[in-house]
Amino acid sequence: MRLTLWFLGLFGIAVALALFASTNPGTVTVFWPPYRVDVSLNLVILALMLVFGLVHMALKGLSALFAMPGQARSWRLRYQERLMHSALLDALSHMVAGRFIRARKGAELVLAREAAITRGGEVWPDAARLRVLAHLLAAESAQALQDKKGREVHFQQALAESASAEASGTRDGVQLRAVRWSLEDRDPGAALNWLAQLPSGVARRTVALRLRLKVARLAGQNDLALETARLLAKHKAFSEGAAQSLVRALALEYIQTAQEPDRLIQIWTRLEAAERAVPEVATSAAGRLLRLGGDVRQAFDWLLPVWERLVNPAQGVSQEQKIVLIRILENGFSAAGAGVDTLWLSRIERAQQAAPGDASLQYLAGVACLHLQLWGKAQQLIRQALPRLEDTGLLTRAWQVLAELAQRQGDEPQAMAAWKSAAQVSARRKI
Repeated sequence: MRLTLWFLGLFGIAVALALFASTNPGTVTVFWPPYRVDVSLNLVILALMLVFGLVHMALKGLSALFAMPGQARSWRLRYQERLMHSALLDALSHMVAGRFIRARKGAELVLAREAAITRGGEVWPDAARLRVLAHLLAAESAQALQDKKGREVHFQQALAESASAEASGTRDGVQLRAVRWSLEDRDPGAALNWLAQLPSGVARRTVALRLRLKVARLAGQNDLALETARLLAKHKAFSEGAAQSLVRALALEYIQTAQEPDRLIQIWTRLEAAERAVPEVATSAAGRLLRLGGDVRQAFDWLLPVWERLVNPAQGVSQEQKIVLIRILENGFSAAGAGVDTLWLSRIERAQQAAPGDASLQYLAGVACLHLQLWGKAQQLIRQALPRLEDTGLLTRAWQVLAELAQRQGDEPQAMAAWKSAAQVSARRKI
């Protein structure tokens, strides 16, 4: 369609010129004393058009001639850029493939070509970012080759280049690589220092939080690790089950670092309500507090949410969690001595009556009666629970309690038989 329109336009112009030229009687007279030259107006117009065309072509030719050095220079620059980009791609390919020596050589080739272009006086906008990436690739290759000195040289150059305005956006990546390298070198102090230098926006990114979690665990800063794990869970960096498992494991590690009751209470207050309600966390904290000689009532208060889950059929706890809870309650009764809280005894009795077939609860009720000096009732409950106990630890302890009760009553044969049964169960557990 466009070609057709062009042809129509040309035909129209040709017709107009033909009509104008055929009916144009005008002449142009040129006086050049003593001569006079009469020239047709049509010829003059045609000559002027030819002269204009020749002058225009001559000017274009001169312009192209004078532009040739610039075009040659631009071609050389583009050629060098293509070579640098090709070398950079080769370095990346070798890095991904694990050929670190070739990757390092490729990155150094990029730097050499860029330096040659710069020495030639050429300036192009992406030079600074290319230098940063090339230095970073060389440093990463040196790190993989355990060349700490070479890595440090390239890293410092990358860090210096990334500070310029032309290389904006690259400094965050350089600092994050520094954190990762410090982590690989098992140097948590340097890693924490680099993390502290990150901008607030970068420090909240998922990749930075993952690194901070690893560094905090390596440095033994359980509070920082737990706080970071909470942020990662909030940002959906893990699945819900994995996040809960991670937070639970960190809370347990944090609790085990306490060496004094006051420190353990301080750690407990730093935990969130949802974390304190986790059975493993509550039983671990209460057991740790009892081992450190802390307040028994405080430990029992920590165990109360777990106990409520145990007696609530809608929630419940696993068999392993129940056994751990019973053992810690038994330890608490032993630590309290005659000062056992009768409120807990009533709770245990109600739970045992609600589930008369639960041997572990029956055993716990017998232990509570034992520490309340209700010898007969304690012996009766433990004997009833004995045949149905499945946990070897509780079974061993049940025989030991019966042996102690028999000795208290002066029945030595019965006590010896109970001690023997306890030893046999304990031996089977060790096999």
